[in-house]
Amino acid sequence: MMNHFLSIRDLKQSEAVALVRRAHEMKTSGFRSDLLAGKTLALIFEKASTRTRTSFEVAIRHLGGQTMFMTPRDSQLGRSEPLKDTARVLSRFVDGLVIRTFGQEKLEEFVQYGSIPVINALTDEYHPCQIMSDLLTMYERTPDFADLVVAWVGDGNNMAHSWINAAVYFPFQLNIAVPKGYEPDQAIFERASEMGAKIWITHDPREAVEGAHYINTDVWASMGQEEEQKKREKAFAGFQVNGDMLALADASCKVLHCLPAHRGEEIIEEVLEGPQSLVWDQAENRLHMQKAILEWVYTS
Repeated sequence: MMNHFLSIRDLKQSEAVALVRRAHEMKTSGFRSDLLAGKTLALIFEKASTRTRTSFEVAIRHLGGQTMFMTPRDSQLGRSEPLKDTARVLSRFVDGLVIRTFGQEKLEEFVQYGSIPVINALTDEYHPCQIMSDLLTMYERTPDFADLVVAWVGDGNNMAHSWINAAVYFPFQLNIAVPKGYEPDQAIFERASEMGAKIWITHDPREAVEGAHYINTDVWASMGQEEEQKKREKAFAGFQVNGDMLALADASCKVLHCLPAHRGEEIIEEVLEGPQSLVWDQAENRLHMQKAILEWVYTS
């Protein structure tokens, strides 16, 4: 059986916990290996990226492999060739695919027709590598998740969906605050709840952050939603992570943001650059978690 990493649901609970611990070991030891020696992974990015692309390219090199970067502009991806043809052809050339795209169904088609591992570097539905990295950032400070309250403040987007999936495997309380009309996918929420995840959804961000140990946020308009910017600014009024919101959280509360940040919109400069912010450690941890994910994909 070949491993793919399309969402956190592709892991067993024991594997998810082990990945966080393994990434921490890799970080503290400056881990390098030749696991991917002689292998080339193609990075197929239909969406722009800084942290995801860089962390994956460096992670693959730290494991002895090589990368090639592809966009729709310099390949048939943006033209009329069916994805299933691309999947079968690339499977003859490279040893794995790291894909950042729009629809989750594109990844599933690459899995269906290809014969090499596929890793989700972001879709509109999920961003599993980011959330696993965020869990590493939390683990470094609070390795026992059992009594933690984690607040998600913003859109019910791919980040929220992956936090919901993570709550199935990790025993924190997840409070999600979204404006009306921007709730996470109901099926994803219901599945996680049925599996025992402790998740509460509210339209009041002040309720969600009360007593929280970690507050997470993201831009209000993600890539592909730019035309909704003004509409979303109005809908998300009151959802800004600022000093007043932090005052409601636990005294030790830390703030996470996956970046890039729109300072003055979803988060203020003073919080992003303040002592409660973990965003730079969070960004660094993409590298270490990417290495752990790659190791799981190619050794499990």
